[in-house]
Amino acid sequence: MATEQQPADVKEEITETFGMVPPPLDTIPEDDMVGEWHFFHKYTVGESEIPPKYRELMGLAVAANIKCPYCIHFHRKAAAMHGATDEELAEATSLASLTSRYSAMLHAQETDLDEFKVKMAQVADHLEEQAADD
Repeated sequence: MATEQQPADVKEEITETFGMVPPPLDTIPEDDMVGEWHFFHKYTVGESEIPPKYRELMGLAVAANIKCPYCIHFHRKAAAMHGATDEELAEATSLASLTSRYSAMLHAQETDLDEFKVKMAQVADHLEEQAADD
């Protein structure tokens, strides 16, 4: 049975990892920090199914869409730290704009979601057929 970490131990672990307790962890209640640390660590410096560079590029795309300067700064630097090139950073930001652009169009046109799903399935079938022919 796992024992719950104490706030002082979590603060020490965070400080060992980052050299300090960074924002926003430095402003949340200690009990919340204990619960947040495992999740924060796993997806900022740990390992998951998605390699870190790609997690950070995804984070950058989301940050651009929610227009969060803190998140943009963090994810852009973290992606570069994990090997993202200037070209990859540029592509990620360009791709981020596509999602919000086409979402706006679909919503403004009041596109029927069920009909959209049918059409996207048809597109997928067509692309798979083309790939099989290559």
